[in-house]
Amino acid sequence: MSIATTGRRGTDRLKGLLGPLGVAAGAGAAFAFVGMVDPNQPGHYPTCPFLWITGLYCPGCGTLRTMHALAHLDPVAALGLNPLAMAMIPFLLFWWGRWVLRAWQGRPRRTTLAHPAWLWGFIAIVMVYWVVRNLPFGAFLAP
Repeated sequence: MSIATTGRRGTDRLKGLLGPLGVAAGAGAAFAFVGMVDPNQPGHYPTCPFLWITGLYCPGCGTLRTMHALAHLDPVAALGLNPLAMAMIPFLLFWWGRWVLRAWQGRPRRTTLAHPAWLWGFIAIVMVYWVVRNLPFGAFLAP
């Protein structure tokens, strides 16, 4: 193996990491912004359109406040605002880490995120969460 080939592989690795690192930079910037600009204060962010139209909570309602609480190192408050968002963070970090590892190894990106059964299961969980958080016995899931 020549030095030119080794150098090219290193350059290809760095190019492959641009995507995951760009996503991390964007997510970090958004997280920092939400940490600095309090979503609990009216006027900083628009109202959830689903909540505004129907008066019901969507699965994402409370996520901005969840991220704000996490930015201020308050995971208990974050869990109370949107438990589904809190449960998703480890999965998102896992998938992002897998993407970084594949990019570093120079392996091609996968065209599927997960097996379809897992994705349908996740959609079912989101739908059940959406309905239950709007019912009287699921009020503990409301933000």
